[in-house]
Amino acid sequence: MGVAVRCRNLVKTYDGSVEAVRGLDLEILSGECFGLLGPNGAGKTTTIEILEGLLPQSSGEVEILGKTWNAHSRELREVLGISLQETRLSEKLTVRETLELFASFYRQPRSTDEVMEAMALTEKANSWVGKLSGGQRQRLAVATALVANPKILFLDEPTTGLDPQSRRQLWDTIRQFQSRGGTILLTTHYMDEAERLCDRISIIDHGQAIASGTPAQLIEELGGHQMVEFDATLNDPGAKEVWRSLPGVAAVHEEGGCVILSVRETP
Repeated sequence: MGVAVRCRNLVKTYDGSVEAVRGLDLEILSGECFGLLGPNGAGKTTTIEILEGLLPQSSGEVEILGKTWNAHSRELREVLGISLQETRLSEKLTVRETLELFASFYRQPRSTDEVMEAMALTEKANSWVGKLSGGQRQRLAVATALVANPKILFLDEPTTGLDPQSRRQLWDTIRQFQSRGGTILLTTHYMDEAERLCDRISIIDHGQAIASGTPAQLIEELGGHQMVEFDATLNDPGAKEVWRSLPGVAAVHEEGGCVILSVRETP
């Protein structure tokens, strides 16, 4: 597989002193789903906006499909699909009109009907955007990226605010896109999402990569635990010690009336 997205020593500085990205190196292979994880303010959105060509870097190199934004911006726009963390769409357009508008920006877009069906929006085709629920708007934002018929899909926290069924539908859409040879860069706060969808992950903090690898490698290296949460009806002061004594339990704490066990995987 060739390299679809590469950045070397990427730096983004604001006001000459605030470094949002600090010498970041990334390499995303064609056909893979690559996850970018990290806490709020870690530099994920800044990084993805630089890669998308929406924000200039302060220094460093960016290549998309072997091309640069300075020399090939028009060509790159034709092959990228972008779903921003917050997409503002005209509330007086219908779902169909919105997708047809975005499709008109590209030479070879996907069928509007096909994209609406993939994103479970067919029944809302003639509804105004302003009348959609938050989850439906989020699905429409992803649909505007898919209608471009892109080779690379940038998804910045695409499932935030979605109900469980809508999340699974979007996961299926991402897998279908990848099965056709597409490349995905995904930012997310959900570890289960990254584990299920991503071939490789890079965790960034304070603008730097602090860990990279497959989900399985990172879970093993970082000592990932499973969390078991349940209601407890007994209010016994010694209950925590009883839970902690169970085989494989690493830690116990209470939250909102629930007992949460951090459980190590045992051979």
